[in-house]
Amino acid sequence: MSNIIRGTILKIAVLIVPILLLIGCGYPNVVNSREDVEGSTIGGLAGTPSIRLATELGTARSYYSAEQMMIDLKAAQIDCVIMESTTAAELVSRTSGVRILLEPLVEYELRIAVPKENTRLLRAVDSALETLERNGTLRGLYNKYFVGRNYTYSMINDPETLTNSLTVALPPDSPPLSFKNDEGRFVGMDVEVIMAVGDILGVKIGVLEYDAWELATAVWHGRADLALGWHPSEGEGIVNMSEPYARVVQVVIVRR
Repeated sequence: MSNIIRGTILKIAVLIVPILLLIGCGYPNVVNSREDVEGSTIGGLAGTPSIRLATELGTARSYYSAEQMMIDLKAAQIDCVIMESTTAAELVSRTSGVRILLEPLVEYELRIAVPKENTRLLRAVDSALETLERNGTLRGLYNKYFVGRNYTYSMINDPETLTNSLTVALPPDSPPLSFKNDEGRFVGMDVEVIMAVGDILGVKIGVLEYDAWELATAVWHGRADLALGWHPSEGEGIVNMSEPYARVVQVVIVRR
């Protein structure tokens, strides 16, 4: 082979290799099942439950840009990405060289904790959730906080005119469900859900701050009327649980 031909092949390789790397070729995938996620380098969007899960399972890298996260995944700067399923499907549909593992990493339902003896309140909360499901509020709020779509709930009642009230226990550090903004005010999906429930019931909602592990016991001991931001198994036997107001599915994105 002549030096001219060798030189031409080398120049072509120099041009092609970066392109192959950019579209996800050339770097083997090391995460082929959810069992492989543990101990890997995991990307996740900042401020979402995904990054917290990534921190628990391996070495987490937080991103503010989903597109940059995909670039780093294809360039093998991270091994995989954890993301909410709806957001992940939209992202993968417009990104070459990546795929979603068939088996979800975690699936869980979000429910409201209600005192075990207060079946009347449980029925009222379930009825309010049914109304919010029917009119699209629950899906709108889920899409707002997990998918990034715009949604605003329009209040029926002016809270200042309401005389009855309920207190709800919420954790201050569980974005995007409940967390404190720069002004120290509780915000997040759970906050908007319970405010909408209160609006349907015609009651004011007062927020009490509790750590996540204290939420169910706060209701059990009567320190709060309701609680959100917990897993139902943690309160099994000591509180009643509402119908689910959201179902969260976290999936894993890997290189093809």
